[in-house]
Amino acid sequence: MNAPNARPGGLEVWAPSVMPPIGVELSHEQALAVAFRHLAAIGFAENMAGHITWQLDGQTDMLVNPWGLWWAELTASDICVVDQDAQVIRGRWDVTPAIHIHTELHRVRQDARVVIHNHPYYVCVLAALGRLPELVHQTGSLFVDDLRLIDTYDGEIDSPTRAADLAARIGNANLTILANHGVIATGRTLAEAVYRAASIERVCKLAYDVMLTGQKPVTMKWSDMAGMKASLIERAAEVYWAGAARMTIKADPDVLS
Repeated sequence: MNAPNARPGGLEVWAPSVMPPIGVELSHEQALAVAFRHLAAIGFAENMAGHITWQLDGQTDMLVNPWGLWWAELTASDICVVDQDAQVIRGRWDVTPAIHIHTELHRVRQDARVVIHNHPYYVCVLAALGRLPELVHQTGSLFVDDLRLIDTYDGEIDSPTRAADLAARIGNANLTILANHGVIATGRTLAEAVYRAASIERVCKLAYDVMLTGQKPVTMKWSDMAGMKASLIERAAEVYWAGAARMTIKADPDVLS
């Protein structure tokens, strides 16, 4: 994204002097529970499906949701910890074998500290068509040069071997759509990954609705999108996360329990 014709963006152009805080100091478990609740509230989650892992810097263990609880009901005390081989080392519940999607991505991607997987509706519409969304709005700039499509469905990813193959196919992409299945979003931070997850569903809905018009959308220039991508990653992600956390906690303070 550092090509000479790319328009500047992000902190290079402007940095806020102060940002509205979440208002409460969150533990890692509390922050992850808030992320689950928020994404469920905006339609990213399919009932009990999906998982988020958070591997803190310098660690191989990871925080994750348990099998059987819906994202919309999770609280901080429900969060489990698994080791790099997906064995539960802390928590009251079990975890799904599909956790290997996460363990193998974490194993080969040092930048992917957070991995989010679920089956949001409009992502799945495009996944059923075996296509990536056309980037028709500036928010889509978040994904320019960073989208991957796995165009075949071959069943549940329920073993380290199958997950390692998937991780190799994902490569360095931060957003991967799985045909007939769902989506995987990654990030260096929880805020970054949550923002990507929330944004891809809106991007896919916009792309789908534009497709329904039967008209060709206005084309955005890569050089402009490059600057906008920097702004979204470097400025918008943290602000989005803080607002999502404030509203989630206000809606149900028990999420922190």
